[in-house]
Amino acid sequence: MKHRMKRQLRRVVTERPYQIIAGSAAALVLAGGVGTALAATNDTPAHKVKTAAVAELAPRLGEAATGGEARIAAPSPSAKASANATTDPDVTKKAKPKPPSTKVLDYTYEAQYAYWNCGPAAVRNALSASGVETTQDAMVAPLGATENGTNSAADTTRGLNQMVKGNPWRTHMIPGAATPAQMDQLQADVVNAITDGRAVVANTVGSATDTDGGWHSFPGGHYIAVVGYKDDGRTVRIADSANPATASYWMTTIDLANWMATRGYSA
Repeated sequence: MKHRMKRQLRRVVTERPYQIIAGSAAALVLAGGVGTALAATNDTPAHKVKTAAVAELAPRLGEAATGGEARIAAPSPSAKASANATTDPDVTKKAKPKPPSTKVLDYTYEAQYAYWNCGPAAVRNALSASGVETTQDAMVAPLGATENGTNSAADTTRGLNQMVKGNPWRTHMIPGAATPAQMDQLQADVVNAITDGRAVVANTVGSATDTDGGWHSFPGGHYIAVVGYKDDGRTVRIADSANPATASYWMTTIDLANWMATRGYSA
């Protein structure tokens, strides 16, 4: 019996390093049962069962340790996904560039050839700033213009969008006296459109004064093109088809908004 215990202890000592803990546990169990083992005969069934259980204990403990090491070494799929989401440069949203403080579009100017077709003339001048060449005559039908003029900004919006892809122009109405919020909106709309390479067409009525003191009066209504801005949109550049002598001038956004009261614009 002593020889059998020595052989088992030698086997425990020679096990793989990660099974030493299990071997030590087996040795302690064997040592605790030495007295009983010596007093019993070799064919005692109870002690054979205990000896077999001890013999199986070491490899099982070793397998458990190996599994634990594997779980610690290998990160979970969710951890990998989280790490990738943190370090992936495509996840960071790029900020939109700030518009320039001043921008004036290149355009070709034409004066209107009749008192009633300021709408087609303004749309034609505005489209030239987007690189679209057309004529005043070609824009009469898309705007529904007659000798009574062009009805509203909704018509200029429709005519502009018929000449380009994507329908980028939208109609903005100022149904009554211009409010501060509508003035701010006009400023933002002008900056966005001009930055996008599109002129704005405004439907004005009454009188307004430009930044040089020039007086512009159209009691029955008039269409103009806004082809640029400065001071972050606080002042706008106007292309006016009514008179080649005053083909262009600067006007504050506030004055332009008041000039469009009860009307609107395409931006």
